[in-house]
Amino acid sequence: MKILGIIPARYGSSRFPGKPLIDLNGKSMIQRVYEGAQKSRLLCDVIVATDDARIVAEVERFGGKVMLTDPNHPSGTDRCGEIAAHFNDIDVVINIQGDEPLVDFRQLDVLAQAFENENVQIATLGINHVSMEDILNPNRIKIVLDHHQNALYFSRSPLPNFTNATGNPLEKYPFIRHIGLYAYRTETLRQLVDLKPTSLEQIESLEQLRWLYYGYPIHVVLTDIETPNIDVPADVEKVLALL
Repeated sequence: MKILGIIPARYGSSRFPGKPLIDLNGKSMIQRVYEGAQKSRLLCDVIVATDDARIVAEVERFGGKVMLTDPNHPSGTDRCGEIAAHFNDIDVVINIQGDEPLVDFRQLDVLAQAFENENVQIATLGINHVSMEDILNPNRIKIVLDHHQNALYFSRSPLPNFTNATGNPLEKYPFIRHIGLYAYRTETLRQLVDLKPTSLEQIESLEQLRWLYYGYPIHVVLTDIETPNIDVPADVEKVLALL
């Protein structure tokens, strides 16, 4: 099974323009993500997918592989789909977040291993180290699972709702928080990028709800590894402290 790692890297982030190129102790963020992903023992290759010539130049500078993609893609999944269309021999694509400079290759490997089950079409990660602050924070995505470890739903709201629970909700239910790494079988990815947006995903602002709406199961692999991402300039210091 051939597994390709793709790192979508958009220059024009609304909250932090140009963040793939920020300097983190002598290396750009995109270089740190790329080098971290390359440590995976299961990826056959790693490619940066970007919409900007400045990111192309930076990846080429440090010797990485990069492809320029349509600047109008609405999501990283669409950017991955464009890259995957150039390869006929890839079985699985892992969408690696371009804003996680401390990406842990063990996360990528455990996600890749999910596809040893031929029934898995899409896989992602979840973690059950969840605080009440996480549950109430709309920027922390919660998941509920069925007995096959497939997602029933993702939400920015507390999920499941614990209004009627007695005692400490954290003692009543194993809450799971989403970690936004995705992997897809190549044929499934081709289908996903052709799906029409839905009102469900738009009201939650969660792309994966489109896939669930159209009947694509999402297998959730639990991990105890989490790495910080950089969404806004204020996040840079916490990453620098860990480097």
